[in-house]
Amino acid sequence: MPSDAKILIVDDHEDTLYALESALAPLGYRLARATSGDEALKQVLRGKVGLLLLDVRMPGVSGLDVVRYMRRVEQTQHIPVILLTGFGADQELVSAAFRLGVADLVMKPIDPWALRTKVRYLYDAHERHRALEHEVRALRALVKDPTEAEDPGPPPALPHPDARVPPQRDGPAARNRT
Repeated sequence: MPSDAKILIVDDHEDTLYALESALAPLGYRLARATSGDEALKQVLRGKVGLLLLDVRMPGVSGLDVVRYMRRVEQTQHIPVILLTGFGADQELVSAAFRLGVADLVMKPIDPWALRTKVRYLYDAHERHRALEHEVRALRALVKDPTEAEDPGPPPALPHPDARVPPQRDGPAARNRT
């Protein structure tokens, strides 16, 4: 079952967007693009994003700002993010990125083969996770529905304590039977 989730590629340079789309096209996934952090957040919040490739340094809202916001919103906090940077990975950037739960930090220029391998793994893992969550919700609904749908009625009545007493053999009822 092909997923309807897309891979969102975010960079403020058109040539980088084109290069990334060309590198990922052989995978056959749906691709979308954004040229700013604001635009990326809008698309992510609309849903159907299974992976985000995100440039760190963009005018306005940076890549790290996008990730910070995503991690605070329940519907977006588990979307895998690969950060892209052309300025080298200083220790502060690496530390901030991984504290935010970024899956990877990739240096430009990007090796297309390595990027495809990472993207395939992260996207497929995210889709499997979503499928399992959906299955768990469906199973929980099945477990709850039969008990909620059935009307158990009043609790069964307890037998009267006298009903357990065996009949007396030499009482008046026993004499009348003979």
